[in-house]
Formats: sequence, C-alpha cells, structure tokens
Amino acid sequence: MQEKSKGNDKMASSRRDFIKTSGLAAAAFMIVPRHVIGGKDFLAPSDRLVVAGVGVGGKGRSDINNFAKSGKADIGFLCDVDDRSAAESVKNFPKAKYYKDWRVLFEKESKNFDAVSVSTPDHMHAVIAMGAMQLGKHVYVQKPMTHDIYEARQLTEAAARYKVVTQMGNQGSSGDGVRQLHEWYDAGTIGKVHTVYIWTNRPIWPQGIPWPTEKPPVPQGLDWDLWLGTAPQKAYVDKLIPGSWRGWWDYGTGALGDLGCHLMEAPFRVLGLKYALDVQASVSSVFTDFGKRGIFPDSCPPSSHATLTFPKTAKTKGPVTMHWMDGGIKPERPEELGPNELFGDGNSGILFVGTKGKMMASEYAANPRLLPLSRMEEVKVKQKFARVPGSAEGHYAQWVEGAIAGYGNMELSSPFELAGPLTEAILMANLAIRGADMPKPRENGKGYDYPGANLKMLWDYKNMKVTNFDDVNQYVKRTYREGWSLGV
Repeated sequence: MQEKSKGNDKMASSRRDFIKTSGLAAAAFMIVPRHVIGGKDFLAPSDRLVVAGVGVGGKGRSDINNFAKSGKADIGFLCDVDDRSAAESVKNFPKAKYYKDWRVLFEKESKNFDAVSVSTPDHMHAVIAMGAMQLGKHVYVQKPMTHDIYEARQLTEAAARYKVVTQMGNQGSSGDGVRQLHEWYDAGTIGKVHTVYIWTNRPIWPQGIPWPTEKPPVPQGLDWDLWLGTAPQKAYVDKLIPGSWRGWWDYGTGALGDLGCHLMEAPFRVLGLKYALDVQASVSSVFTDFGKRGIFPDSCPPSSHATLTFPKTAKTKGPVTMHWMDGGIKPERPEELGPNELFGDGNSGILFVGTKGKMMASEYAANPRLLPLSRMEEVKVKQKFARVPGSAEGHYAQWVEGAIAGYGNMELSSPFELAGPLTEAILMANLAIRGADMPKPRENGKGYDYPGANLKMLWDYKNMKVTNFDDVNQYVKRTYREGWSLGV
C-alpha cells in the first residue's frame, strides 16, 4: 500500500541526496517516520499489510510464507544477497519485486510497503531493522533481535521513538505453553522460583574450529561483500552459508543466539525478569595435541555453561539464578522425574525450581508439565491469560494484525520492549562465554592463561558494561566495517 502525504516528495528528495553523497555506504536512513507525518493515531488506509522481506531463504522463506498465510499480508518485495537462496521465494511470490541490496530497496520503494521482515545472519539484524524503523515501517526481526547488546538497547528505544509495531521471531512466546506455565506460577502451584535450568543440544554446526585457510571462488549469484555487511572484510569460504555462520562470532551468536530466545523467554515472562546483575561461564576446550589447548578466538566454543543472577522481582521472593547449558550438557535430573520419563524434550528443556515444587517444559515452552507428573491430574488452575489464535504458529499473524491496527492498539507477544531486555541477557551470557575462552599470553612466553574463566562478571546495565573485566566490553558494541553505521 502507498502512503498519501505531501511530505513524501520531500522525503524522497532527502533520500536521493543522501544516496548521492554516501554512495550507498551508510546502513541506515535518517527519515521522518510515517507516524510523524500522519500523527500519533495514524492507521494504514487498508486492511492489508504490504511486507518487504529482507533475507528470504531458509527461515526467511518460512517467515514470509507464514505472513502470507495470515490472509492479511501481501509480500510485495523480496531482498537477498544470494540469488540461490532466494530462488524458491521468487518462485512462490512471482509478483514481488526482487532486490539484492536492502538499502536500494528502501531507497526506491519505501512508499510502496508498510513493514519489513528481517531474516538475515545475526550481524545484520540491527542495521536493517533500524533503517526500516527510521522509515516508519513496522518490523519483524528473527531471533536473536541483535548481535550486540548496544544494538538491542538502541532498537528497543527506537521502536518506542518511531512508534512502530515490532515482533521478534521467537514463536514460542505466542504459544499456549508459556501461558500455562504463567498461570500455574501465579496460582502458587510451585511456590516462589529461585532457580531455573535451561539446556539444549545445540550447536549442531561446527564450533571450536580454526578459520578455513582455503579461498575458493565466490559462487555465482552471491554478493559476498553485501553478505559481510557490517562484519570485518574476509575472503569467501565454503560452508559458511547457509547455516554454519552461527558458530563464528563475527556473524552469529552461537547456541545461545539460536535457541536462547526460545528457551529463556518463558522464565522472563513468568518471573518478570529484565536485566541481570552478574554472569559467569565455563566452556569446553579443544586440544590440538595432548595437553595443548587450541586457541580459536573467531569460533564459539563447542559447549558452555553460563550462570546469570537476576535481582528480585515482584514475582519472586529473592534473586533468581538461571543456568544455561549447551552442547549437550544437561542439569541433574530432578528427583521428582521418573527414571524413564523424558527430561525436557530430550534435546532441550526448561526447569523451574520453586519453594513448593517444580515445573518443566520443552523447547518453545511447549508441553508444560508439573513434577511429579502425577500432579498434572491433581492440579486444576483457571485460565488467566488469553491464548493467541494458532498458538506458536499464530505469532506471524499476530504481528500482521498488530501492524494493521497500528502502534499501541494491540498487544503482541514479543515486541521489542520485551524482546530487547531478553536479547540483552542472552548476549550478556555470551560476554562471559567469550571471556572464559579469551587467552592471555603468560609473561614467560610459555602458554596462556584464561583470566575470564575464573570470574563472576559484574554487569552495569545502565551503562552497558562489565565493571570488573574490561576485556569483554569490546563485544558490547562492536566496531562495524568502514562504510556501515547503525545511524543513531
């Protein structure tokens, strides 16, 4: 749909001047958003949402398919740096106009779409989402919301500033499971929670490995420079695309970034958590020779255990300790669980430990259960929270409906005001994981020490910094490659 406003010509002229002076180098456009032009209560002049998809292969393809299935969204534009990845979406949506560079898409077509779906590698989420919000567009961003803590804070503030409808792609937040857990907890079924355990079998891609030395030619159809985007300049390597980028810090956020938003959202919502006080971590090591630890700073470790402490909330009696375990590490099975009963879903899980009992769920907070399982027949709690139509799969339609309704007119499951602090906690745990795996050469030149492996890192959330181990603060706000900016 097109906006009808006298301000459009002026906006287009400003964007053209900007492009001429920047050579498409900048990653965001400082544009007067639609709500300023149309007023606080501006509503789209149609009951359909025109969506531009940026990153339309893999999960991005699934996302735009689900928006279309809502019955109220039209996929008007497709954008992907890799023609091979985009091919199926191009076939599925033949009327959609295709672009390779999202900046060109935004510059040329901003009057012709209402919302943007971002499903790129993690390192590009923030710049694309910010550029869209600065154009007054509603945004749906795949999890994790951002690659860095600073980016998460900026996007959270921008969503409120530009008054756009936002949603992170953690579908479980719209599921029935988290609402059932919430109702059990609010009814006092397990008392007050003090400890939460979360675990996953991820990563299922290589981690703890050296950067490849081979330099094959860039495949036809892939714009490697655009794929790198904000990340440091490096030669193309095989097997990074479509999924192995998750295990490299320049692009991904490891197992935490992949599944943390799906697993940590339930305790955040149920317990009212927000910003953590401290974090500590231990990581597995890779030994290249007997007794010699491999040093692969570019790669996430094969497995890790991070422990976060959250302050007391209105829903807890005291602080809450949250354990994150990945790479197949699991907590001890609760004594209330039978020896042959499934722990979580076998690969992932969430365990709430309260003063009067325990409750457990699978990935996405699905299949919630009280422990022992016999309590499921005994405990009956009245429904308190409305269910999202379609449960987890309704996450997409919910955003479409919310964007059509306009900012502030409909409650969403994972708007940036909720998704932002959740993402920050996940990325804060990654600070500890990176710090635990950070080598420091010994003064005698023989070997390395790992000072961050033995610390509880204290977090100043207002200033977004670790106060007792400055070495990891470089990862709170990474340096973008020259020519790229968040635009704030």
